[in-house]
Amino acid sequence: MTDALKRLSDEGVAIWLDDLSRMRLTSGNLAELVRDKHVVGVTTNPTIFQKAIGGSSDAYDAQLRDLAVRGVSVEEAVRMMTAADVREAADVLRPVYDASNGRDGRVSIEVDPRLAHQTEATIAEAKQLAWLVDRPNTLIKIPATLAGLPAITAVIGEGISVNVTLIFSLDRYRGVMDAFLTGLEQAKATGHDLSSIESVASFFVSRVDTEVDKRLDKTDSPAAKVAKSKAAVANARLAYQAYEEVFSSDRWKALEAAGAKPQRPLWASTGVKDPALDDTLYVVELVAPGTVNTMPEATLNAVADHGVVRGDTVTGGYAQAQADLDALAALGISYDDVVQVLEDEGVEKFEASWKELLDTVAASLKSFTPEGGSAK
Repeated sequence: MTDALKRLSDEGVAIWLDDLSRMRLTSGNLAELVRDKHVVGVTTNPTIFQKAIGGSSDAYDAQLRDLAVRGVSVEEAVRMMTAADVREAADVLRPVYDASNGRDGRVSIEVDPRLAHQTEATIAEAKQLAWLVDRPNTLIKIPATLAGLPAITAVIGEGISVNVTLIFSLDRYRGVMDAFLTGLEQAKATGHDLSSIESVASFFVSRVDTEVDKRLDKTDSPAAKVAKSKAAVANARLAYQAYEEVFSSDRWKALEAAGAKPQRPLWASTGVKDPALDDTLYVVELVAPGTVNTMPEATLNAVADHGVVRGDTVTGGYAQAQADLDALAALGISYDDVVQVLEDEGVEKFEASWKELLDTVAASLKSFTPEGGSAK
């Protein structure tokens, strides 16, 4: 059943799970996925934790009760709960981390999404999260907003491993890679071991097709029908082309000689949103060496069940990818507007999930607060 996943791994794609919950940990499910489905990493985000904590009947009750008795704030309670899950997941994946010399076996935790446009606060929280989780195989997620770019540089410069999230545009992706290299140069200057710094750049996929196809559906023409559901894969393939260019540059080679490892492209949002599309589309069409594909479990199972991995499906397709994006421009669809809308919506969605999570935890703390006390 896992032949397709093994083939994917053999092609140089690291399979990460885009989900985490305490039930997944306590049931042994995560360990099973590592053992049986070639999973070598885990990503989380505010929406994942909102679903995990908000949808759990009792998995978090013991910790919530202790936090309520201590009278901690809601924000502190959320951080303690999410950090505990990430810490335990990191322990489950520690053998993978050791076996891969720190390349995989990674678990990501995100800075408060409300700080997405605040550089200094993002830097401070990233450092705090790294301290709180206290595992070498943690990645701190920082959004690729304009305010996030200098934060990425500063945090990498401190020797902290980073997962850059919410990347939609090719220009912003180049900015992310530049921020990473600048951070490595700062880390080198201050004596950090560059070989211990890991980073991935999370380039979002399915949301691009969702937004573009919504606009194409308003254009009643044969050309619009032909262009549907091609933008996301094209965008990601051109991102990989940019990755190849940057990580073959003299600037990179100097850092590599000092022990640095490249920042891998990570394909995020790989669950297919349109039921008319193949549910393995954003996996099998984005196979390239040195990449990460983080999948929700449904996508992971779909690939295991009927995915057809045909080898590298990226590096020979740059001309066609550019043509696919050019076709959108010819139809009057603005690439720049699409990616800006997606970034804005991405931040807003994570902020909404975080607020919902805070509200859920606040209610739980109140229910566990001893009579006469109060949750902050």
